[in-house]
Amino acid sequence: MGPETGPQGLELGRFRDYLHLLARVQLGPQVQGKLDASDVVQQTLLEAHQKRDQFRGGTPQELLGWLRKLLACTLADALRTLGRAKRDVARERSLEAALEQSAERLQDCLAAQQSSPSEQAGRREQEVRLAEALAKVPEAQRLALVLRHCQGLSVAEISQQLGRSPAAVAGLIKRGAQQLRELLQDAV
Repeated sequence: MGPETGPQGLELGRFRDYLHLLARVQLGPQVQGKLDASDVVQQTLLEAHQKRDQFRGGTPQELLGWLRKLLACTLADALRTLGRAKRDVARERSLEAALEQSAERLQDCLAAQQSSPSEQAGRREQEVRLAEALAKVPEAQRLALVLRHCQGLSVAEISQQLGRSPAAVAGLIKRGAQQLRELLQDAV
């Protein structure tokens, strides 16, 4: 079993884009120059492979929850190393809560388009597909979409963070959302 294979033989690599999206949301622009989300995700997937016997769930939803917890711990370790701080259990819990909140925002984006219980049951799988599609959107558009829909920032706040005009940010969000819709429709 390779490092990309996890509990019950599930391919962990298919969750890479999902975890990367959540990690980028948590790192924020001030840390992204010092800490690479891809490295954090790779470490998380390696740890998931090494600890696969500890996974007690049976569904993809439970696996995603377990991976989010591992990601929170990996992020906390990386931030601690970066800041040379002592272990802070409260920080790990707040990262875990923030990751869960980001995942819920992804669900909310999807839920707005769904109504039946059977459609709602597949949301976690759709989150993974959404993250995969989002990884294909140009960087500036992806960042604007993540800041808007995952972090809940206003266009004005995104404008300040990206150093672009509100009109430019609105255009990034609009074009990014359009491309994301097209990618998701092509995937169906």
